[in-house]
Amino acid sequence: MTAPLRVALLGCGTVGGAVLRLLDEQAADLAARIGRPVQVAGVAVRRPDRHPEVPADLLTTDAVGLVTRDDVDLVVEVIGGIEPARSLILAAVEAGKSVVSANKALLAEDGVALHAAAAKAGVDLYYEASVAGAIPLLRPLRESLAGDQIRRVVGIVNGTTNYILSRMAETGAGFSEALAEATELGYAEADPTADVDGFDAAAKAAILASLSFHTAVTAADVHREGISAVSATDVARAAEIGCTVKLLAICERVPGEEGDTVAVRVHPAMIPTSHPLAAVGGAFNAVFVEAEAAGQLMFYGQGAGGEPTASAVLGDLVAVARNRVAGAAGAGPTAYAELPARPIAETPTRYHVSLDVADVPGVLATVATAFAEHGVSIATVRQDGHGDAATLVIVTHSAPDAALSSTIAALREVPAVRGVTSVLRVEGLS
Repeated sequence: MTAPLRVALLGCGTVGGAVLRLLDEQAADLAARIGRPVQVAGVAVRRPDRHPEVPADLLTTDAVGLVTRDDVDLVVEVIGGIEPARSLILAAVEAGKSVVSANKALLAEDGVALHAAAAKAGVDLYYEASVAGAIPLLRPLRESLAGDQIRRVVGIVNGTTNYILSRMAETGAGFSEALAEATELGYAEADPTADVDGFDAAAKAAILASLSFHTAVTAADVHREGISAVSATDVARAAEIGCTVKLLAICERVPGEEGDTVAVRVHPAMIPTSHPLAAVGGAFNAVFVEAEAAGQLMFYGQGAGGEPTASAVLGDLVAVARNRVAGAAGAGPTAYAELPARPIAETPTRYHVSLDVADVPGVLATVATAFAEHGVSIATVRQDGHGDAATLVIVTHSAPDAALSSTIAALREVPAVRGVTSVLRVEGLS
């Protein structure tokens, strides 16, 4: 054991506080694993008076000064958001400090530039905690599967929406009721937009796709839909065909005549109850990986929360600290493949469509013709109710999103169709 490695902590909220506590509680074990003690050099916060649990001599509002100090070796960023996190990380790596971050939004938007800066400076940038909390996922994708070709990554990566959809399935509640319960229990923020509108999951999907397919993927490349339009009726109808509704992050490497493309999307979908992801309930996360040689792999666990996320942060901290002791940076992700993004309009999926129709002769034939004219094949169809309560429920074969969108637009102009009440994608059905 020689001189301690000094760590600057940016942010001391739920995650940062857990990191600080675990660094203290596990100090002896961490020192043994790394080969040198780890010592907190300072904690940058906006309002020091709100952190009486932190020794006053560690607190500072000068984050830039902290990360560029000569006695700081490593920086842990858990403040989130784009700025000032981006500027602080760049200042840290330019000053020769390795960085551990939990910032999914920043990595999804500006990961290429941050990795380039870290590589130029010869330091590490690790961010296991940015996706799926405590679940060891990014390092297996980046390192354990580096010799394989990943074909598909499908995951439940947002605990808030999974809790809401799970409660809707269990109790028959509507979206608003389930959201209110999630908020009361602390699973949803006061402003749940990032979660329920899919922004959080889209950022994570971009990171997963980038690592899986060796291609720079940003959040702007991800097709995004949230769950606020999912109704209790949608959930009930999913159960009728042996499915459940989940918000999925889907990353696919799609072969084509002109070469492979990358399709990345986040949206609610019906999946068979026999699929491993269907059993993931509550606020848990799970990611299903399909690789050429390794086959199917499943990663499951706590996807959020102070201690689970802090566990991932400390795992990265140990890794970068070991590299620091060894005098070298670890291998970073690669983007050599440079695969183009496949637009959602060209991405094939199956669909579950509910139509409010007039109960008159020929309505089914008229609806079927609309699907056929736009190249969408119908797999199953049934009619629920009669008279003013007649509903057609249709499940299609796989078709491009553009074809389905054109079909729905055409159906809205059919006199016998009073309304298109629901359109949900269906995943995992043969």
